[in-house]
Amino acid sequence: MDAHVTRSDLRGTARAPPSKSYTHRALLAAGYSDGATVESPLVSADTRATARAVTAFGGSVEPVGSGGNGDRAVEIPDDADALAVDGFGGRPAVPDDVIDCANSGTTMRLVTAAAALADGTTVLTGDGSLRSRPQGPLLDALSDLGVRAESTRSNGQAPLVIAGPLSGGEVAIPGDVSSQYVTALLMAGAVTDEGVEVELTTDLKSAPYVDITLELLADFGIEATPVDGAGDPLDGAAGAAGFSVPGGQTYAPSGGTYAVPGDFSSISYLLGAGAVAAEPGEAVRIEGARPSAQGDAAIVEIVAEMGAPVDWDREAGEIAVERADLSGVTVDVGDTPDLLPTIAALGAVADGDTRIENCEHVRYKETDRVSAMAEELGKLGAETTEEPDVLTVHGSESDLEGATVDGRHDHRIVMALAVAALDAEGTTTVRGAEHVDVSFPGFFDAMADLGMGVEREGAIE
Repeated sequence: MDAHVTRSDLRGTARAPPSKSYTHRALLAAGYSDGATVESPLVSADTRATARAVTAFGGSVEPVGSGGNGDRAVEIPDDADALAVDGFGGRPAVPDDVIDCANSGTTMRLVTAAAALADGTTVLTGDGSLRSRPQGPLLDALSDLGVRAESTRSNGQAPLVIAGPLSGGEVAIPGDVSSQYVTALLMAGAVTDEGVEVELTTDLKSAPYVDITLELLADFGIEATPVDGAGDPLDGAAGAAGFSVPGGQTYAPSGGTYAVPGDFSSISYLLGAGAVAAEPGEAVRIEGARPSAQGDAAIVEIVAEMGAPVDWDREAGEIAVERADLSGVTVDVGDTPDLLPTIAALGAVADGDTRIENCEHVRYKETDRVSAMAEELGKLGAETTEEPDVLTVHGSESDLEGATVDGRHDHRIVMALAVAALDAEGTTTVRGAEHVDVSFPGFFDAMADLGMGVEREGAIE
């Protein structure tokens, strides 16, 4: 699908979608349990992949009140308010078929560790993009724990073959490739017989995503502790030398329910759009912005630092942002990789240089987001300098004009380019706009309600 976006003035209120990161973890945690209800989930292409995996392991995921029979996959509508998960009690069954994780890297990594608990063999695959993403460190870790964990092409990429059962133990893994490897081991380790002790061989990047995991595990009654080099407990994942998870635990949220908070990765596009294009004298208001462990909440401070008036009512969970002449900033995205596309788009509009540092790991997402943003913003007239670990956007040298840009089959690239298009002269055509379904299915509807001039047409083969 193409989205044709024209320069627009925005005003009004939009609601952020629920967090994709929390929804993935909540669905799998409920799967590990004897059963739980996940309230306010994000229903998207990615989270449906995790729901399918829970079903493949012997559980079921159904909209509350759907009348499903609990023993087969049920279609989950986009607007489902709550999902009833019949869990597999910490012991996944061997799937009847290959698990297709589609384009969801989170699903593949979390489910790979879950598959290691099954007493038999599980095969996982995904689409072309997912089959190019690195899984090797997690496979190596599971192999060190006594599980058969292989890439069918012997390149550390899917399709993957996992054969358990995993009983637990001690394992070392790098922390600078993907925090999802750590999350996968923590979630699975809690239901092993022996528990799992994880040692990090390199500094942990994206630590706030592990904090999300720790917060959710605690809400499900699971003990998991970050430790320093001496083995002493820490309050959070930042600076951790490893993690300790006792075995034999039971997943059980208080009252049998877990509510998913709003998603700050998605909020970043709404916030950025308001800073770029709010009608003079008016504000764009964003609902669903309650505080949580999400590191991507840093976007509120970043946008304010760039010069936009931002008011965050944390108790009400509402952010108001006004348009401003933005100035370039320097941002380290080591802990917040998903913010890079948004920051790059804002940098193309701002005066001066916006320098995005510590971003090499952002190259291993759905696409190489560093190069993708540099190249696609370049089509709009932005000047950038790309280094292995740094992306600099030269806003003062950029004069944005409408062009045809490619979303690269990546939801975050699509939404970030749409934000930049709000400041471009003329019409910008964003190809592959349908990929917003991965994390923010109603993105273009929400933007249109705020006043974005957008027309959608066709489908891209």
